[in-house]
Amino acid sequence: MMVIVVEGVPPRLRGRLGVWLLEVRAGVYVGNLSRRVRDMIWRQVEEGLDAGNAVLIWKSSSESGFDFLTLGENRRVPVELDGIKLVSFLPAKDNKKEQVKT
Repeated sequence: MMVIVVEGVPPRLRGRLGVWLLEVRAGVYVGNLSRRVRDMIWRQVEEGLDAGNAVLIWKSSSESGFDFLTLGENRRVPVELDGIKLVSFLPAKDNKKEQVKT
């Protein structure tokens, strides 16, 4: 079993993913494919990502029972702690301009 979630990617990549996987929600693709096909699909995601971001999750024999890879800019970043892969959140970008007192 594998899941790919994409955000902000070009329609051509979403269409390509739809050839191999079932899109159960907007940008969420699931399937049960071999490792070889999973790697091929992930290479296509790498090539077609543009300014978007993606995460690939698949069943594995790790402690958590799954593993994942990420691509693109996102506040969620993978970190490994004692051999377990977790997700850390980067601080939100503060786009507010500082007010200058006069």
